[in-house]
Amino acid sequence: MLDSLYIGLSTAVQPAMLLAVFVGVVVGVFIGMLPGLTSTMGVALLIPVTFSFPPAVGLSLLGGIYLASTFSGSISAILLNIPGTPSAVATCQDGYPMTQQGKAGRAIGLSVYASCLGGLFSTVVLLFMAPALSEFSLMLGAPEYFLLALFGVTIIASLSEGDMLKSMIGGVLGLIVSVVGMHPMTGEMRLTFGLPSLYDGLPLVISLIGLYSIPEVISLISGKEKEKKEMSSSFAGVLTTLKDIFMQKMNLVRSSIVGTIIGIVPGAGSSIASFIAYDFAKRSSKTPEQFGKGSEEGLVAAETANNAVTGGSLVPLLTLGVPGNSVTAVLMGGLIIHGLAPGPALFQNTPDVAYGFIFSLFLSNLMFVPVGLFVAKYCVKVILLPREILAASILALAIIGSFAIRAQVQDIGLMLFIGVVGYFFTVFSVSRAPMVLGLVLGSMAESNLSRSLMLVQGDIGALLLQFVTRPFSIALLLLCVLSIYFGIRSGKKKPA
Repeated sequence: MLDSLYIGLSTAVQPAMLLAVFVGVVVGVFIGMLPGLTSTMGVALLIPVTFSFPPAVGLSLLGGIYLASTFSGSISAILLNIPGTPSAVATCQDGYPMTQQGKAGRAIGLSVYASCLGGLFSTVVLLFMAPALSEFSLMLGAPEYFLLALFGVTIIASLSEGDMLKSMIGGVLGLIVSVVGMHPMTGEMRLTFGLPSLYDGLPLVISLIGLYSIPEVISLISGKEKEKKEMSSSFAGVLTTLKDIFMQKMNLVRSSIVGTIIGIVPGAGSSIASFIAYDFAKRSSKTPEQFGKGSEEGLVAAETANNAVTGGSLVPLLTLGVPGNSVTAVLMGGLIIHGLAPGPALFQNTPDVAYGFIFSLFLSNLMFVPVGLFVAKYCVKVILLPREILAASILALAIIGSFAIRAQVQDIGLMLFIGVVGYFFTVFSVSRAPMVLGLVLGSMAESNLSRSLMLVQGDIGALLLQFVTRPFSIALLLLCVLSIYFGIRSGKKKPA
């Protein structure tokens, strides 16, 4: 083990590896900032570039893109209230309010350092505990995945911005929209209105672009952001946050653990992890009323968790050959293209590649701190642009990002329609985050409920029995009950 670690470390510090990590981080930061260009798309686009590289160098380039793009989605979320990646939706809850209060620099500083610490934590777990944790992920079946999605639904209450009913309406609407398209088991078409573009459902990224970018464009054009512009343009306070962030030790540790565990569970994703960590932080905070209004605890929790997912998602890929999410599925393709077979043999036969890749992730997590701060320092100036130019730029990026997902013109119209819906959400003070959470969890809950029913041949009683006899199912059920209980309890306290 020690010999393999030494081989991996010596591989990671070679000049070619360091250059690949740096290039990957720089490219990843810009990919994550632009709405529509997800981590998956960035890694997929750069795989052909790695064909002529040695396997370790190619993987370190792709790893740098993955980690940096996961973090940099928070830059546009904080500055413009437009999540660059789906995992940055929870960051919008408190990041943008901090910008409105003139704390853009402090918000980005917290985001950078929390992302780095979350990523380092999950990479340490990947390095030393991967085999044991991969066995844990195999113990989860369709019933546990369904209950995990159900647990995610129960935290919608904590995302309410003063009105529980409005948040529940947003969450239910998201769940309804998530069933658009083909049924995962029967192939039946639902709510497609005969439009081929809806056969595969409503793409999450297109929904995010519409929900968050179009309302901002309308607000800018209508002049509602004019008074906030000068307040939002400050980049002061970014360096002082490094010391302050360690004042939130419990929040950092808890969110890192949540993100790593969710990352290990194949198919869960960083969006779920960031919302669950955000919910835990709000429930344990001494000032929960500040969440959604510029809470530093909420921002740190969301950013720590979504970057902790990165190392966790690589655990099942590298040890079992099972990709943890869409990005690692693309990375798996990169491994195979280079003639490597993911799984236990990867560590035994090519320790320089396996451990070199893991150590390069350490370097990537450290490197995106200065790169991210440097880029964000100049990105914050975008807020000083005239409202008309800023609105036109956001709209252009939204259109390009929507078209880039599937190269279909219909997706632009779909994005604009969803954007109008998102604007009415803002008019009636309905939080958009519950709808996003419903979109993310709806398809996951439906597909795993269908699989669970197939396993018991449609017997509801047998399915309920599985929920109360499987250890992890019982634990998730208890979490759901506790989440609902605390949600009702906090709801009763608010009127008083």
